[in-house]
Amino acid sequence: MRCGFALTVGDPATAADLAREAESAGWDGAFTFDAIAIGTMEIYDPWVVLAAMAMRTEHVRIGAIVTPPSRRRPWKLARETMTIDRLSSGRLILAAGLGALDDGGFGAVGEPTDARTRAELLDESLAILDGLWSGRPFAFAGRHYRFPAMTFLPTPVQRPRIPVWVVGAWPSERSMRRAVRWDGVIPQARSADGGVAELTPQHVREIATYAERRRPAGSGPFDIVVQGASPANPAAAEVVRPWSDAGATWWIEAAWEHATVESLRARLRAGPPRP
Repeated sequence: MRCGFALTVGDPATAADLAREAESAGWDGAFTFDAIAIGTMEIYDPWVVLAAMAMRTEHVRIGAIVTPPSRRRPWKLARETMTIDRLSSGRLILAAGLGALDDGGFGAVGEPTDARTRAELLDESLAILDGLWSGRPFAFAGRHYRFPAMTFLPTPVQRPRIPVWVVGAWPSERSMRRAVRWDGVIPQARSADGGVAELTPQHVREIATYAERRRPAGSGPFDIVVQGASPANPAAAEVVRPWSDAGATWWIEAAWEHATVESLRARLRAGPPRP
């Protein structure tokens, strides 16, 4: 299992410093986040932050958890992601999903909030990214986007594409079918009444089985990415072990509440919780 670290607080320069420390401490990934306006939270543009992180690191994978393509223009996102992939020498992962509606970057500014519309925009955006990243002439005609053939050069470093992780709601068939078409899933769990449920290792085990059965033949490795918090001591490995045993391939250490730069630095310096 690979271990990443979510940089949930800090300005771009601080995020770059923390990413460098995470690399030195043996973490496999350093991730920022993509948001516009959540309460009074201090928020920075993820692509600027990722550029700073790319310049200060050499080996860790980088990305933003998660980007909602429904509020971005996919051709612009194609340029941003390609540029970061080039700047980092091929270390970007694109994590994508519908987005959280507590962010004012949706309804407050007139972006679509309907789940079906955001899902359609997500599907079209991912198809457009894949096509434009190819470096070959690519045209698109969908419900929301339509354009004649364009050729985007240069291509990303990573081939055949930048890896794409997609948020998937288990056991929603439509959501999971989308996720397994790409390179990884960031799973969420749904209750019987359609609400949000706590994700468990058993869910991950079921998702791993589903992906093994539904992934197209020859489509390569598939990541299952879980998030959580573990202590800065040897007991951390025991927190992560059930997820690894169930089939998760990435653990993202993520403190989304009450985090400070100091608390993040202390946890990342303690090293990843490898099972």
